[in-house]
Amino acid sequence: MQDMDTKYYRLSIAEREEISRGLRAGEAFTSIAERLRRPVCTITREVWRNTKRKRCYRAAPSQERAAGRIRRGRKQKIETNGPLKEYVYGKLKAEWSPEEIANRMRLEYPDDTTMRISHETIYCHIYCLPKGELKKELMRGLRRKRRQRYLRRDLHDRKSRLVDAVSIDERPEEAASRQVPGHWEGDLLMGKERKSAIGTLVERTTRLTLLVPLGAKNATVVRQAFAKAFKRIPKQFAKTLTYDRGSEMAEHSLFTEETKIGVYFADAHCPWQRGTNENTNGLIRQYFPKGTDFSCVSLAQLRGAERRLNGRPRKALGFYTPSERFYEFITGKKIALEV
Repeated sequence: MQDMDTKYYRLSIAEREEISRGLRAGEAFTSIAERLRRPVCTITREVWRNTKRKRCYRAAPSQERAAGRIRRGRKQKIETNGPLKEYVYGKLKAEWSPEEIANRMRLEYPDDTTMRISHETIYCHIYCLPKGELKKELMRGLRRKRRQRYLRRDLHDRKSRLVDAVSIDERPEEAASRQVPGHWEGDLLMGKERKSAIGTLVERTTRLTLLVPLGAKNATVVRQAFAKAFKRIPKQFAKTLTYDRGSEMAEHSLFTEETKIGVYFADAHCPWQRGTNENTNGLIRQYFPKGTDFSCVSLAQLRGAERRLNGRPRKALGFYTPSERFYEFITGKKIALEV
């Protein structure tokens, strides 16, 4: 348990989500507190402050209410400093990013410490504004218009909640060398408003690609869909799968038990460790551009795009196609090209 004398930190959205899941699963306050390394009184106070029935506790509205209490308790620096607010608003309307604004301000006002603000504070200020024309105008220049702004530590916590995750550092050396086929990389390709998705699986040596239809993005559906996809591949060519730390792979242990395919996880914020998959996702976007609603894409359409991908010559393969290279490994026979 957390030492009561240590500095107190407000509950994060990730912790509130953990409380909500625990209560719905019937856990006691003490077990939730122990897992979060928080005093039991912190958990009970949080729950009873936001609901009369503990199983009805929900993370998102509780987070909003907490943010509202913080805003009412003290004014942000940008609200009390007129020149600072004018500078920030002016640059936001000129479509500068919060990071560009915060760092440019240091150059323009090197000796004026009142003209200092972090880009996270600017983001929080924008997202905390009431709905209206001002908020729309300030958000217009943001590259990614999310409904809510999360702190980086909360995003990291949400992505890192994988039990018994095996690091990419423990992956067999033959996977890194690409000399032996059978080692795959996987990911989800998101659809319109992130409400739909397909799975993408790419073999590292041959670049053979499988497109996996998904009825949902939760861990159970993804596990079952990926296991079904690998049934199309001879077992000797399905040895490992390297994935990012997305929560959709939370059932990786069960996936390995069912398929005998070892799952290894790339380090957080290191997409280059799955570079083959990232590059292939770029090719897939030629067939399914951003904004595609994958719930409206048929299996026949996915199979058609898959055949076209695997029939395209690749520079990394000496301009042979993934299908040709995979055929060579399966049969041991060299492809005879037509002349």
